[in-house]
Order: sequence, then C-alpha cells, then structure tokens
Amino acid sequence: MKKSIAIVMLFFAFAANAQQQKVQVVDASCGQCNFGIKGKGGCDLAVKIDGKAYFVDGVKMDNHGDAHAKDGMCSVVRKAEVTGEVVGDRYLATSFKLLPMEPKK
Repeated sequence: MKKSIAIVMLFFAFAANAQQQKVQVVDASCGQCNFGIKGKGGCDLAVKIDGKAYFVDGVKMDNHGDAHAKDGMCSVVRKAEVTGEVVGDRYLATSFKLLPMEPKK
C-alpha cells in the first residue's frame, strides 16, 4: 500500500513539473543590446516573457550563429520556442529552438 501511495505521489510531482514546463513562443535576443537588461559586460541571451526580460541559463547565444551579424541576436529580436521556467530573475531553459525569421514585407 505504501508503495502505491509513493508511486501516485511521484506521478503527481512529475505532472506538476510538466505543467510548469509548457512550450512557449517568446521573443529572444541579446539582453543588453535589445532588452535593456543591466548586467555583466558582454552580450548574453535573454528571453522576454509577459513583457519582462530574463537572462537565459541552459543555452548560449553563440549556439545560434554570429550574434553581431546583420540577422544576429544583438541586431534583431527573434522568436524562439522554449521550454523551461523562471527561477528568481533568470529563465532556466530545458529546450530552446530559434524559429526562422519572417520575411520582410
């Protein structure tokens, strides 16, 4: 009986964590260059969720090409499909997929 209760509790713990980690489409860019976040020197990846910008842990901006190129993260704000959660004042990403840029009209 105790094992059954423990298994049920473990199931609910995983279910609650899965709900917190929903897939979202967010703005992604350099936190210092485009979102105005003050921080350490250099450029760092950030996402904007519900109007608030957060530096990202779990993925690096350099994983997504030259940040200072014409279409780089320091030059433009891109859309990204992310999974993770806000922890304190940072976003802990468990997945991060940069979406293709929409063609200019």
